[in-house]
Amino acid sequence: MKKVDRNAPCPCGSSKKYKQCCGSLGEVQAEMAHTVFTSPSNSFQAALEYHQAGRLLQAEAIYRQILQREPNHPEALHFLGVIAYQTGNNDIAVELISKAIGINASSQMYCNLGAVFQALYKLDNAVESYRNALALKPDFADAYHNLGITLLDQGNLEAAVENFRQALVLKPDYAEAYSKLLFLYGYHASLESREYLAIARSWELACVPAQDRKLAHDRTFNRPPSAGRRLRVGYISCDYRHHPVSFNIEQIFAHHDRTRIELFAYSTNGVRDAVTERLQALVEHWVPVMGLPDAAIRERIEADGIDVLIDLSGHTAHNRMGVFARRAAPVQAYYLGYFASTGLTEMDYLIGDDILTPPETDSHFSEQVWRLPRIWQSYNGKSDAPLTDWHPAEDGRIWVGSFNNLSKLTPATLSIWAKVLHALPEGRLLLKTNSLVDVGNRQRILNAMSGHGIAPDRIELRDSSDTPAWLSHMAYYNRLDIALDPVGGMGGGITTCDALWMGAPVITLEGDRYASRVTATILNAIGHPEWIARSEAEYIGKVVALARDVEHRKELRVAQRSRITQSPLCDASGLTRCIENAYFEMFDQWLGRQKEMHSMAL
Repeated sequence: MKKVDRNAPCPCGSSKKYKQCCGSLGEVQAEMAHTVFTSPSNSFQAALEYHQAGRLLQAEAIYRQILQREPNHPEALHFLGVIAYQTGNNDIAVELISKAIGINASSQMYCNLGAVFQALYKLDNAVESYRNALALKPDFADAYHNLGITLLDQGNLEAAVENFRQALVLKPDYAEAYSKLLFLYGYHASLESREYLAIARSWELACVPAQDRKLAHDRTFNRPPSAGRRLRVGYISCDYRHHPVSFNIEQIFAHHDRTRIELFAYSTNGVRDAVTERLQALVEHWVPVMGLPDAAIRERIEADGIDVLIDLSGHTAHNRMGVFARRAAPVQAYYLGYFASTGLTEMDYLIGDDILTPPETDSHFSEQVWRLPRIWQSYNGKSDAPLTDWHPAEDGRIWVGSFNNLSKLTPATLSIWAKVLHALPEGRLLLKTNSLVDVGNRQRILNAMSGHGIAPDRIELRDSSDTPAWLSHMAYYNRLDIALDPVGGMGGGITTCDALWMGAPVITLEGDRYASRVTATILNAIGHPEWIARSEAEYIGKVVALARDVEHRKELRVAQRSRITQSPLCDASGLTRCIENAYFEMFDQWLGRQKEMHSMAL
């Protein structure tokens, strides 16, 4: 075998030197990736097999060998670009896939290029790429699905729905497109809860074969009583990485009592980062199952003897609802990662609390709601966050705003925020989120607010380039006098906690469903129920009253972090004990039903 000269042109075919291009992947990875093997197995098909199995280093090495022999091999360039995308090297991915398109364009190349542009928040470029893919292949369901996601990121909800529906016309059992449609409806509260639930219940009818559903319904499990042994608990997620779900679940993994719980984590995503490493170190059984069919994952979970299986994804991207629909464990529940019903017949429980999921919302769910006797999540407190350094503006301006994901800023949200600014002439709106790097998104916000009579000079739009490091992002909360929670659809979660941790008060409008009640249960947990509004007029009034009470806000900034630290929100140990008790109760209830059915059969 031989190695590539780091000062030579990169073998991938880019215009850069190897050390400036793929050599930047890291010394160990790059050395492996650029080792050229001369065995007969070095074929494009072998590379694809490695790639599909998630063995990216091996696939990359073979693609590079092909390109050394044939620099303009379009598929090797294309899939090398895909690997660059999968490993976070998006600029390199654009260069490689664009070069492949220039040699011999295909609809799949355009579709993958669109995905890279999405990751770079170049949304107009992504839309163009997907439409180019559809021009070459009008029945390309994946392109419609991905185009829908991009249009959603641009705030074009109606067009997003149309594209998801078109993907389902072409491929009725397209589980990911169906889930994305449910996600959109739940996230934006664009349907009445009963309408949403009817569509959610239909997911398994469309995406899981009837025979598999019947087997799930008839499946039995033989488990001993929980007394005198550890309960086997499995968590399944594609988000064991830098992701809001992992910020929460890491604390639970760390606090699980290993004398009571034997902990399994099933990872359905091959992407790894520092968070992945920490999570893996916290569990007894780390089980990578990426790339496996739902039925195979179900079989693995059953073979592991899991008593209680917890889903952390719901209908979010890359979920494995099909595993739960096929019944992998005696007790199945979902927690944290979603904000509406899964609709699954075989999903037994949804874990919430009295404010997040009050009894009047029970009809929203196909699952039984299991209410914890405290807030259903915790916040890790982030001891390394900068201290608050907020001061009221000398010119009397009041900065209100949000650092939430732009897709949460629905027309209803922008409308009420415009009313806040009209009621608060000294007010200014500060919005900061990654997707505001896209020029089209910035203009959309300005146009919407202008339509409500708010001039552009009262709005400041910022993206992640202003705060590339986490510490600078947290320090940016010092610019906010009052944080505004989005209304109607999905409100803040981690963003709400971060704002509060930095001392900013948060005003929320408590809605009629899970998605719009997250901030309300957080505020109640830290002892600030007075920041929860029950009407639009009350929301506006609370913002204005707090804005004018400068002395009170000064006191808040000094004392708020200490108050949160001592609240249930930061009690991860107490939360984990409650969750463990819930798992044991769920399992014991299942076991009791099994005994009852057995005695009836006799």
